[in-house]
Amino acid sequence: MSSTSEAALAAHEIVTAMVHAWNAHDAHAFAAIFARDADFTNVFGMGAEGREEVERFHRPIFETMFKDSCLAAIRMRTRPVRSDVAAVDVHWEMSGACDPAGNQWPNRHGLMSLLITREQGCWAIAVMHNMELPPDGMADGQARLQERHVRSGAEEVDEIYPLAPAPSLTPFCSAMTSESIGM
Repeated sequence: MSSTSEAALAAHEIVTAMVHAWNAHDAHAFAAIFARDADFTNVFGMGAEGREEVERFHRPIFETMFKDSCLAAIRMRTRPVRSDVAAVDVHWEMSGACDPAGNQWPNRHGLMSLLITREQGCWAIAVMHNMELPPDGMADGQARLQERHVRSGAEEVDEIYPLAPAPSLTPFCSAMTSESIGM
C-alpha cells in the first residue's frame, strides 16, 4: 500500500472513530484516537495537552452542552506530508448542541484541521485545531470577490503586498537551534 493510500485510510478510520465516540458522548473513546502527547484546540481557542487532558476536557461537555449533539463528518481531505505524517481537513456539521449558557445552538458547521502521525505502527492525532465556520453564504461571498479579482486582471497578491525575499531554506534550517528561536 502506498503511503498516500495508507494515510488516507488511517485518516478515514480516525475520523470515523471520532464521530462514533462523539455521538456516543464517550470522552474516553474520543481521547483514544489522540497521541499520548497530542495538542487539542477547540472552537473557543481553549486547549488540552496530552490524551489524558483531552479526555478530562471532553468529559464535562459530553455530560452537559453536547449531551444531545450529533456530529457528522461531511467532507475530508488528506494530504500526506511524509510516510508517517499527514494533514487532514475535516468539514463537519453538528446538531443538538447547547451553548455554554444552556441555550439551544442552531445547527453548526466547521472545519477540523488534524495532523496525524504514525508511531510504532499506529496512527493517531498529534495536533487538532477545530474552528466554527461563518454562516452559510459568507464563504460564497468571498469566493465571488476572488473570482472578480482574477477576472479583472488584478495583480498578484505578493505584488500588492510586497514581501521581503525569502532566504535560502537550507541555511535557515541549518542555522535554527533551540537557542536561536528562544526555546
